[in-house]
Amino acid sequence: MRTKRIGIVGSGNIGGNLGIMLGQAGYEVFFSSRHPENLKELVQDAGPAARAGTVAEAIAFSDVILLSVPLKAYRELDIETKQALQGKIVIDTSNPYPERDGVMAVEARQDPGGMGTVVARLLPGAKIVRAFNSVYFEDLRKTVNKRGDRIGIPIAGDDQEAVEVAVELARSVGLDPVVVGGLTESRLFDVGTPVYATSASASEIKAKLRME
Repeated sequence: MRTKRIGIVGSGNIGGNLGIMLGQAGYEVFFSSRHPENLKELVQDAGPAARAGTVAEAIAFSDVILLSVPLKAYRELDIETKQALQGKIVIDTSNPYPERDGVMAVEARQDPGGMGTVVARLLPGAKIVRAFNSVYFEDLRKTVNKRGDRIGIPIAGDDQEAVEVAVELARSVGLDPVVVGGLTESRLFDVGTPVYATSASASEIKAKLRME
């Protein structure tokens, strides 16, 4: 069954732009942040099926959560929010930047399982899938790179349903999904890898990751 309701937790550059793209693609989108009163422009751009509110409201409303907050914000999530995410498909777009996230980001970059396993430990019980983290937000909304090829979106997750949802959403907004493997394989498209922030096509990503 096609996913219908998408909750955006963290409506910044990635979350905000993806939310607009998903709304324009026909999904019901619920933007959220600590200050939902500041999200009116996003709601307007995303179309008539979009709305905004609190994080708790977005999680309760949605089939799927797009979690797009700084890494340091994960430790600030309250117990109620973490409990509400249990059993939910959570598409994580976060990246560890030491200059913003501090020691936590340094430790995440050193984790042998990559960001996927780091987030899974921070949000136990959620169905984590990594996607949409490897493309600069301005390129993301263009959907094609400078050569005119559709931008590829590496995806990694252990839950098959969650992976299929991420694939569906990427295709729905005009991007080209590339399923890399299980959650630990998300390390292959983390910060600093050959495919990070390149806006590469699916075929280029596969070649760089030696998937072909």
